[in-house]
Amino acid sequence: MTQREGSRGGRIAEGDTADSGAEGDSGTHTGSATAEADGGTRPAGSVTGVVGAEDPSLVVVCGPPGVGKTTVAGAAATQLDATVVRTDVVRKELFPEPTYTDGETAAVYEELFDRGRERVAAGESVVLDGTFRTVALRDRAVAAARECGARPRVFRVVCAEATVRERLASREADASDADFEIHRQIRREFEPVDCDHHRIDNSGTTSETRRQVETALDAVTARPDRLDN
Repeated sequence: MTQREGSRGGRIAEGDTADSGAEGDSGTHTGSATAEADGGTRPAGSVTGVVGAEDPSLVVVCGPPGVGKTTVAGAAATQLDATVVRTDVVRKELFPEPTYTDGETAAVYEELFDRGRERVAAGESVVLDGTFRTVALRDRAVAAARECGARPRVFRVVCAEATVRERLASREADASDADFEIHRQIRREFEPVDCDHHRIDNSGTTSETRRQVETALDAVTARPDRLDN
């Protein structure tokens, strides 16, 4: 099978299921890059892309299947009191028997972005959980955030290969159909993240991963006009 590429943080939405692959792994965090953020404030009624510390956030959580994106997305959503929208869930809602064609994937991301915009328009933060394997998809998400006045943030999730294999072998009742071969295929195809972003290493325990996410979000919230290396 070839795959192409969708809960509220403290509150679950969009019929999402937890990513069982995030629990109980071993390893350490190897560092982080920066998160996209615009400085300044947005005047009342403004529709410009300039956002301030109190504006909603649109967070993109990207990476190959099995690295633990949904755990990272959940941690970010809890911190931001945000909704998670997951491509795997959106796909099954739109296509109960998915074939993972390019056209199907394009429709899934259109719906993902539409739901993200709806949340931001309602004044809420949103976390978009998906592979986002291409630069074009990630750039589109960042542009959409700025267009609707949200703070864009990009999290790239990585994980040790041995841990991914173990995790995918034991995963049950998850919205994702990906196995280890799909992980390897998408890992090969995954285009480098060339925008400012946080690198979250999910090879360790869930608690370690959550601490990385909290630290990253706290750093950007404290200095929205500055990007940390």
